[in-house]
Amino acid sequence: MKLEAFVTPAQAWRSNDMSLITIEGLTVTYGSVTALKNVSLGVNAGEIVTIVGPNGSGKTSLLKAIIGAVTPLEGSIRIKQGLKIGYVPQRLNLDPTLPISVGKFMRLTNKINKKLCAIALQQAGVTELAEKQMSELSGGQLQRVLLARALLGTPEILVLDEATQGLDQPGSADFYRQIEKVRKETGCAVLMISHDLHVVMSTSDRVICLNGHICCSGAPETVVATPEYQELFGTETNGALALYRHSHDHKHDHSSSENSEAIN
Repeated sequence: MKLEAFVTPAQAWRSNDMSLITIEGLTVTYGSVTALKNVSLGVNAGEIVTIVGPNGSGKTSLLKAIIGAVTPLEGSIRIKQGLKIGYVPQRLNLDPTLPISVGKFMRLTNKINKKLCAIALQQAGVTELAEKQMSELSGGQLQRVLLARALLGTPEILVLDEATQGLDQPGSADFYRQIEKVRKETGCAVLMISHDLHVVMSTSDRVICLNGHICCSGAPETVVATPEYQELFGTETNGALALYRHSHDHKHDHSSSENSEAIN
């Protein structure tokens, strides 16, 4: 689950500032289809950056470019030298008939002792699940376990790929609160890819709207005390969710589904 640091066309560098990832003028293509064009953004130590966008907007292509899975046509990606990345996927395809406990799953492929696993599970807020079967976990519990596994390498940045997909709003809010707690306790940065265009983690420092390029960016709007917020999110979210108001000065042509299938 943990991704190692890597070198993209622009090499890794020793950073004396707060920058962990710096992307400049990134363009990614698949044949004749342009997935991303001239995208520039950065993630600094300790901050939470949320990327939102519709299906086919290039969110997955951005992640692939960051981890070195695709080669950009243009632009550069600079990764802090030695950067430790913890990755939380949106889903885990696990055979439900496979008898494996959470504790054993945590130690798969890594030489990790039980004490370190217990610490990671505690950080993710699911200490009590260590002996439970993976097949018995709810959606929210599974995401917490995947978070715990990503924390095993004491990452400097967590990358969450639509990790709340499939969770209801209270479940998403609960997961976001745990992410914020992890940020406070460990100081790690968070790069979050979200499928929801308008509802984001309230403690996001920046929200970036992506649709082939950066359409807009800004801070989320938290209006916890208003009746409108209570009506929209209810009282169970406890302020963990926020609205992001888009400010686009252009329109996109969504008439073709071919591009959407190609770039994700």
